[in-house]
Amino acid sequence: MIKTQTETFRGYGKRKELTAQTAVECRFGQEVETVLCVHASAVLTGAEVGNGEVRYYGKAHFSIVYADNEKRVCRSEKGVEFSAQWKDDFCYPALTARVALSVENVSVRREGASVYATALLGADISLYGEQTFDYLAGGDLVLRREPVKVLTAHLVSGAAEADDEFETEFVGDILQHAETVNITELVCETGVLRVEGEVNLGVLALKAERSLVSFERLVPFRLEIPCEEAAYGCSAEARVNVLNVAIHADSDEEKGKCVLRAEFTLGAEGCVYEEVAVDAVTDAFSPVSEAHLVFATAESAGVGDVSRVTERISGKCALSSPVDFSDALQAVTLQRAEANLVLGEERRVEGVAMATLLVLGADGTHRGVEISLPFSVPVDAANCTVSALVCGMSARQRQEGEIEAEATLKLVLQEKRKIAARLVSSAEEGEALPVNDSAVSVYIPRAGDGLWELAKSLKKSPEEVSASNPDIEFPVREGQRVIVYRRKTLTRG
Repeated sequence: MIKTQTETFRGYGKRKELTAQTAVECRFGQEVETVLCVHASAVLTGAEVGNGEVRYYGKAHFSIVYADNEKRVCRSEKGVEFSAQWKDDFCYPALTARVALSVENVSVRREGASVYATALLGADISLYGEQTFDYLAGGDLVLRREPVKVLTAHLVSGAAEADDEFETEFVGDILQHAETVNITELVCETGVLRVEGEVNLGVLALKAERSLVSFERLVPFRLEIPCEEAAYGCSAEARVNVLNVAIHADSDEEKGKCVLRAEFTLGAEGCVYEEVAVDAVTDAFSPVSEAHLVFATAESAGVGDVSRVTERISGKCALSSPVDFSDALQAVTLQRAEANLVLGEERRVEGVAMATLLVLGADGTHRGVEISLPFSVPVDAANCTVSALVCGMSARQRQEGEIEAEATLKLVLQEKRKIAARLVSSAEEGEALPVNDSAVSVYIPRAGDGLWELAKSLKKSPEEVSASNPDIEFPVREGQRVIVYRRKTLTRG
């Protein structure tokens, strides 16, 4: 009977990823005559995992810029709390959910005297929990031990504040602002995850009664999130959200100047991935009997390298409504992008940069025109996530009815990493091997065999094979011979 020893690995890791959607609606009153532009953002306030579902909660913030019935440009803001759930049989209460919210689309409709803004929120849900597997650790077998790599996860979170003060031309009122976060540096150091980046602040303002202006500001930030397991060489992923923003304006009409101060409260959630080596058995055999091995696969997930691409894009835009030379182009606001990795003969990130173009018609009426600029950028990446930031977008009308735009596109690509290790989880004894009575045997191995493959074929330990054939180098070459010595016990009559 073969005796074996089995051990269990216990760690913590990313178990599954889910994607979900939910719609959040907000009602505005009858004072809204014409909606010029609408912006929505969402902040997560909690998430929990139950049996067969993930529940998450948050608050959506809506801001609209509109013209009233006297053609005056006005603004309105409202917040809406929401809750959502996503069904999946894999879910159970011991898991921890990390939910990253994004606004995928915002639409507006009118019903009677009211205007309704609806935001379609996307949720990228990562589930973390205990990951275990059994592996053969010892026994009566000849064992091939190899370090098996496993990625273990350590969840971290942190907060920081950032602020900036800058001067602009005179503005009478701030109508709307939007923030997009771009992470420029993500590094694991001893005991800390360092996150650096920039908040792209876009502001839409009213200069005078019928004059609009938009401008941007990149505000740098830095967070150092404590993590005992973090060390140089560890990989990590993180997401930084703007939890709150306050903008103060100090205008001097006589000088035609305005000083703006922006204050941000940032929240970060991340995960540090530590690579652990488990001394596991990847193959085994018995020198006296057949051994039936049961193999298992230990899988773990994490992230790998990060690459960044900055590209200047330009071209003709698609328009949601027509324009002509009687329209005065006043502001480009609410810049955003959608991007996907496309694999083919050439790897590319393809997508569209979008914004709202605010124009003033010849009749003195403002309106918003949605513009879309497609792009395709070659990248050196394969299996990765893609995030895109658009900044510095400008628009002009060279030919009547056509809008050309330019913008700076910043892409962040992070490799998705998976490790799958095949190992022996258990073994059962089979039939006894036939006994070879020869004192010496000569064996001609296959070219390319290593020491382990040769030892397994001969049912001898690697140490015995090496001791009997000290001059052989592995892997063996074609035509080489291996000598096997067997001790004989003499009996006297």
